[in-house]
Amino acid sequence: MALIKEIDYGTPIRLSEQTVTLTIDGMSVTVPAGTSVMAAAMHAGTAIPKLCATDSLEAFGSCRLCLVEIEGRRGTPASCTTPAENGMVVSTQTDKLAKLRKGVMELYISDHPLDCLTCAANGDCELQDMAGAVGLRDVRYGYDGANHVKPTSERYLPKDTSNPYFTYDPSKCIVCNRCVRACEETQGTFALTISGRGFDSRVAAGPTNFMDSECISCGACVQACPTATLQEKSIIEHGQPDHSEITTCAYCGVGCSFKAEMQGTRIVRMVPYKGGKANEGH
Repeated sequence: MALIKEIDYGTPIRLSEQTVTLTIDGMSVTVPAGTSVMAAAMHAGTAIPKLCATDSLEAFGSCRLCLVEIEGRRGTPASCTTPAENGMVVSTQTDKLAKLRKGVMELYISDHPLDCLTCAANGDCELQDMAGAVGLRDVRYGYDGANHVKPTSERYLPKDTSNPYFTYDPSKCIVCNRCVRACEETQGTFALTISGRGFDSRVAAGPTNFMDSECISCGACVQACPTATLQEKSIIEHGQPDHSEITTCAYCGVGCSFKAEMQGTRIVRMVPYKGGKANEGH
């Protein structure tokens, strides 16, 4: 038995009778019109590093990790926000891109707590995965970033444990906006926003905490979060699951499909299944 893994194309899958054909790393790829370069690459089996992108949300283009080179174009555009076009020639792995991606990851890691061994997301953290994917081995800027300062600092914000199902740790937030976008695009609740600027940027759920906000505990933000910023309390208590089974939620008559992620016979968490015809991953 093992965890059921689903492919994340980075941007939503487009449905169109029209197709475009492009070349990615020397391979010809044909995808529906409107597909992003990132998703086209994934169709070809090439995973471009990403943090702010996921295929349940529209492209945002903020993390700058998914940069690519396109023949005949200046600069290094973000593959998530660049539509695939006929005849386009794309390179996803060059020395220039590797250097740029490592530089971006250095900045993220320099401002993120390095408590991976005791972090609840250890083994299921996209930030951790992407640091490995870009080959980051050293951080020139140190590890004492402003987002994980000591409790005596004016910038310090305590962990919000007010919600009975999940916690919010602002020190681990990389401000990718995925939780905010999930709350808006997927759930339509608009309970979350980003407050502050620069190092003071944080996810905010109203003026006080998650429990007293407009949050309805749907879990869309927790599912979307690529770090341990938003984390299920069951995962914090029991650790990561080791296998999963597809099941149907019996709470109402909609019939949403979920992956029951377990340790032995203990259900650790329920994760929406992308193949579910009723909920389509929500």
